[in-house]
Amino acid sequence: MGSLENGNSLKRAASRNERNPFPTRPRSRLSRFLLFKKLDYLQWVCTVAVFLFFVVFFQMFLPGSVMDKSQDSFLDDKDSVFGELRYLKDMGGLDFGEDIRLEPSKLLEKFQRENKLVNLESSSAFNRSQHRFQYRKPQLALVFPDLLVDPQQLLMVTIAAALREIGYELQVYSLEDGPVRNVWQSIRVPVTVLEVGPNGTAVDWLNYDGILVSSLEAKSVFSSFMQEPFKSIPLIWTIPERALAVRSREYTSSGQIELVNDWKKVFSRATVVVFPNHALPMLYSTFDSGNYYVIPGSPAAVLNGDNLMNLYKDNQRKKMGYGPEELLFAVVGSQFMYRGLWLEHALILQALLPLFADFSSDKNSNSHMKIIILSSDSTGNYSMAVERIALNLSYPSGVVKHMVIEEDVDKVLSMTDLVIYGSFLEEPSFPEILMKAMSLGKPIIAPELSNIRKYVDDRVNGYIFPKENIRVLTQIILEVIPNGKLSPLARNIASIGRGTVKNLMVPETVEGYAFLLENVLKLPSEVAPPKEFKIFKHLRGTMEPFSKGETWRREEQELKDRTDQPRGTWEDVYRNAKRADRMRNDLHERDERELERIGQPFCIYEPYFGEGTWPFLHQNSLYRGFGLSTKGRRPGMDDVDGPSRLQLLNNPYYRDTLGEYGAFFAIANRIDRLHRNAWIGFQSWRATARKASLSDVAQTSLLDTIEKRKYGDALYFWVRMDMDPRNSMQRDFWSFCDAINAGNCKFVFSETLKRMYGLQHDLNSLPPMPEEGGTWSVMQSWALPTKSFLEFVMFSRMFVDSLDAQMYEEHHLSGHCYLSFSKDKRCYSRVLELLINVWAYHSARRIVYVNPETGMMQEYHKFKGRKGKMWIKWFSFNTLKAMDEDLAEEVDSDHPKRRWLWPSTGEVVWQGVLDRERNLRNRQKETRKQKSKDKLERMRHKHHQKALGKYVKPLAEDIENSNSTLVTSN
Repeated sequence: MGSLENGNSLKRAASRNERNPFPTRPRSRLSRFLLFKKLDYLQWVCTVAVFLFFVVFFQMFLPGSVMDKSQDSFLDDKDSVFGELRYLKDMGGLDFGEDIRLEPSKLLEKFQRENKLVNLESSSAFNRSQHRFQYRKPQLALVFPDLLVDPQQLLMVTIAAALREIGYELQVYSLEDGPVRNVWQSIRVPVTVLEVGPNGTAVDWLNYDGILVSSLEAKSVFSSFMQEPFKSIPLIWTIPERALAVRSREYTSSGQIELVNDWKKVFSRATVVVFPNHALPMLYSTFDSGNYYVIPGSPAAVLNGDNLMNLYKDNQRKKMGYGPEELLFAVVGSQFMYRGLWLEHALILQALLPLFADFSSDKNSNSHMKIIILSSDSTGNYSMAVERIALNLSYPSGVVKHMVIEEDVDKVLSMTDLVIYGSFLEEPSFPEILMKAMSLGKPIIAPELSNIRKYVDDRVNGYIFPKENIRVLTQIILEVIPNGKLSPLARNIASIGRGTVKNLMVPETVEGYAFLLENVLKLPSEVAPPKEFKIFKHLRGTMEPFSKGETWRREEQELKDRTDQPRGTWEDVYRNAKRADRMRNDLHERDERELERIGQPFCIYEPYFGEGTWPFLHQNSLYRGFGLSTKGRRPGMDDVDGPSRLQLLNNPYYRDTLGEYGAFFAIANRIDRLHRNAWIGFQSWRATARKASLSDVAQTSLLDTIEKRKYGDALYFWVRMDMDPRNSMQRDFWSFCDAINAGNCKFVFSETLKRMYGLQHDLNSLPPMPEEGGTWSVMQSWALPTKSFLEFVMFSRMFVDSLDAQMYEEHHLSGHCYLSFSKDKRCYSRVLELLINVWAYHSARRIVYVNPETGMMQEYHKFKGRKGKMWIKWFSFNTLKAMDEDLAEEVDSDHPKRRWLWPSTGEVVWQGVLDRERNLRNRQKETRKQKSKDKLERMRHKHHQKALGKYVKPLAEDIENSNSTLVTSN
């Protein structure tokens, strides 16, 4: 199984008891000796004697015995001893669960090991230092199925308040609205209600450094998280429910394996699945993919206590056959089952026996004592065992009753008067059932275990007894029940405990989430790391608005049918859509947008990868989608298939590394076969998600400006660097580039240009990008004349080739590069994002900003202010064309066998190739001419057959005489 809370995981045994959903454990030495050794008769007698001695010794020293000497003991009767020996054989041992061992968290160790490895390799592999810039806060998205008041909302509001204090920015998304919206807004967290369609949600999840999803009911949102490009975003899924764990067994038994597999896919998508206790990971073991984690603490028990403290008491007593005057004790224990549990219960019952004797002797008391033992063993065997123990201890029939812990355990606890924790097993956290009891205002008595002593002060908010001396338990019981009723002190202690439990584990729970986020998130270099978590005063009062004056229970909770209905998966729907699309293509229909696009001067391409981007792509004739992968293209659209135009995009490494530049190179490759418009543009789907795409008004304005040639050969852009969320501090061009590339942007630009132009290493090769004069373009949303676009691609191909030559080896092998603090598939993308500005400025293009809402235009970095700053010599067309031809000649003539990216990014053209193609065309033309001449010559010299005779047309007189003769004869 995956990891458990705070570095602890529960180690499973090799075998599993079929009657018990919890893991079985190795037997104790005594039980193995008694049950598995083949003994002869003499050895068997000796064994019985040793067993009797062991039991007496055990009673005297370990938990202590409070049996009255005058009372009959179940050990005094020899027959009962042999009966208990057989019982021991059936039950399997005397252990107290000490062999349930807690080991370091494998999942947490994995994250910490990866982070350490990344820090080590990224700094040593390239011999470059990295720097973090604190330009923005880490962004988190919180996703809920609704905004109704429930324990999970309370937990996340508490956690969110603390996360904001240590430096996180939060955004809440919910499938349904509700009253908790006001609570979120009161702590300054914005709320958005989602609409989930066939293509997922219209949210750019890449804006967030991590996502926290709450509840199984938010599963529908996972359709977006399981699609590209959102698959790799860190996702933490908190699951407080156990309903699916129960249903999964029904699915398996009824043969609904598809539902189980569908849930397995969803569970495996989460980076971490968080449970509020250590029992749930075991119940959900069917879906475990090694990503389980436990952060104890849930306000569910507190809210239940506030609302149910007196709701069920009288009705539940009457329903279960108990009178209002009866004194009810509940004996509860560990959430784990182990074979020594029966002995612990026997010791507790033995400690309560003197109190029962006092009840019997008190003739003035109308109360009767009843004991309810709660455990998670749902088989009938343990109920029989409890009855046998009570009988041997001389309890009257019906006084002691065993009940199975179900989800309605609150109803049982609400009718009791006192709760005794009867397990000596060291729990990994404070027992949840004790939290329920304290929230219900019940006095609790528990052994002195480390995770209980941490929160319970003896005789302040509960009672503590040493597990080594169970006599103290009897003394406490006699103090708590002096005259057949709870003492005033016990009631006061219970009241204090009820107040204590409201915030019992809040700091630890918040700290657990903060610590988990610290290890899971991979923060970019422009993000400020969160501050160290400390217990804030505001956490103490976070729960009050929910526990007073508001009803958290949903009326429809009991009416809602939570059983999943098999309606098929989205894969089935997508497969059907593809089939319909193929039928449409068979009819040779032509898209109307394609026909409209032929006559317009401008076309904007929208590169995308994955179905998660579909909601952000336009569908009018001005735009055309460009699929960077054949898989995940939109059905029914005339999107360009990138890999069919550029084979390099079939390589996942370069598809991810190049990003939008893969689309630039593919379109420029034999562009006349695809794009015949005078102008070309590109727009990132993320600009649309950010609501920074061109409006209808701006589109019309841009088209009019292009047709009128107002600015000539210009770069038009509509997403500004100074309004980018990554640049909240309004830094200049190179400072911003450094911030989003771990402080190494200027270095990599300089080294790449040196390699590209063959410059000396000691020469300053960083082009100046002035601070004054306006802002710059980001997010690859711009337009150029098609001819200028081809020139930019020519420059970009050489730049990318030089960049790849520097970084490929290490990045391809390890995933690390010095432009990022973590493994990054798109390592170059943030440098290439800004490359268009460097080329446009230094190639003397006008740079014009288009307001995406109004269409108003403003020219930045005018030529007048550029004088003496532009590197026109290095960015001119003649220089770039000569360099391009040199590379093409090397490829065409030398056929180098080294790994070389440039030939794979587009056409290889130089004068030699042109001459060879011209000569080939001339030869083909000459061949066609010769064939025509030969054909004519053959036709000219073709042998014609001579006529066999000559036809002579008769005279008109002869025809008339012939006709008259025919008439006479008739």
